[in-house]
Amino acid sequence: MSRYAAIDIGSNSIRLLAAEVVSGEPPRVLAADRQVVRLGSSVFREGRLSGSAMDAACGVLSRMAEAYRRHDVVAVRAVGTAALRDASNHTEFRERAAAILGTPVEVISGLEEARLIHLGVQAQWPHPKQRVMILDIGGGSAELILSHEGRMTEAFSKPLGAVRLTEMFLHGDPPDPRELARMRKYIQERLAGPVERLGAQKVDRLIATSSTAAAAVCAVNNIRRSRRDQADRMQATSPQIRQLFADISTISTTARNQITGIGPRRAEIIVAGVAVLNEVLQTFRLPRVYYSSAGVREGIIADLTHRKVGMEPARLEADQRRAVRAISKRYGLSGPHVRHVAEMAAMLFGGFMSLHRLPLGAGHVLEAAAYLYNIGHFVNEARHHHHSLYLVANSDMPGFDDRERLMIANLCRYHRKSLPQPSHESFQVLSPEERRIVTLLIPLLRLAVALDQSQEQNVARAEVTFSGDSVEIRLHSTKDADIEQWHAGQTADVFRQIYGAALTVRVAR
Repeated sequence: MSRYAAIDIGSNSIRLLAAEVVSGEPPRVLAADRQVVRLGSSVFREGRLSGSAMDAACGVLSRMAEAYRRHDVVAVRAVGTAALRDASNHTEFRERAAAILGTPVEVISGLEEARLIHLGVQAQWPHPKQRVMILDIGGGSAELILSHEGRMTEAFSKPLGAVRLTEMFLHGDPPDPRELARMRKYIQERLAGPVERLGAQKVDRLIATSSTAAAAVCAVNNIRRSRRDQADRMQATSPQIRQLFADISTISTTARNQITGIGPRRAEIIVAGVAVLNEVLQTFRLPRVYYSSAGVREGIIADLTHRKVGMEPARLEADQRRAVRAISKRYGLSGPHVRHVAEMAAMLFGGFMSLHRLPLGAGHVLEAAAYLYNIGHFVNEARHHHHSLYLVANSDMPGFDDRERLMIANLCRYHRKSLPQPSHESFQVLSPEERRIVTLLIPLLRLAVALDQSQEQNVARAEVTFSGDSVEIRLHSTKDADIEQWHAGQTADVFRQIYGAALTVRVAR
């Protein structure tokens, strides 16, 4: 389980998504926000970010940073797109933004933007067998992506964003027909390359992302902006989009604002955005478009999750893992069992991160102990936890320093029976910080061991949720995990002693 945050600094708006990711489940949204700042307006007119736009953006970023920091995320990625790509003074803004966010702001290429959009859509709405075209109409650029069997095969980034086109062409309210004609010609010219490359390929579905697509699909389906989430995966036909464009391009901004699904700020740029959507539908002769609420933010979360960014220090390195596996094998432990206990331990370490607040390196100690906790059985079943302490403390463990080895040995010692006492000399030789780390890891190791009590790997996943002073662990399994549930529940007293919180364990049905 990991928690990540994504910041998408676009030409029209800035978006935040913080999410908790559990393997095999959709990300659970912790915080989400979108604020229109329109960084691109001055850039597309003057080539520079205006001071007022930068100030407004930094204020928004400050509030967003406060939001995701409340959720103890392990990694943040902040990206800037078309407006920052084009702004001559983007370095000044990036330095200010990085100081606020505590992480660098990357100015990503159009192709990287397309890759993230594709990841976001496929993560939220997989299309493993179809050939799908994805269109994202942002403020400064539009990305056109071809995806086949879940893999991005072609991607184009064109200067066809709604803010950019509005600044370039649409000055009347409503727009003059000559302005609309010039804009349409410009859009067609920019789409000529993708048409030549993609025109002959069959497309099973067009999926459009971004707020332009949301507003268009909401308008066609009479869905209020406050209920825009309902539009996810809904469709609009090509004739409906063509009619929508004809309607909104001949009325004022005030009148467009009265259309269901189109808000006041979107009304200012919706003509240009729908013009691009309409042109893609007509040019590629596609019968309809589906809206997806996914985008760059969701793609960032999917990418961070896939690469396990931020969690690397919590897991053993390859050499360390080989060392503890070799010791475990030498003393006759079941390989599948200890590997599963180690996976459960790593999962619990991540799930309880907001509670234990330990450095990620403490995850090494926990995972190593999960491989070695039971080696004392080789000496004698009686008091085997004491024998485990001795064997680990006196083993050659490449990749671990002496202090880590002593912490691992002590954690093995306390995987059962009593908790550390002042009379336990092996524990007292640890530093105060080392004793604190070991103490906080004891309930997690005991839980991890309990979650494979049958040694049949019945528990596939353990999900941790918090509610006030209580914690619930929900076990996901396709097998009978009643034994594991009962044994995990027996750790509740120790858990309360160390963490001061009530613990409940149940099997998800």
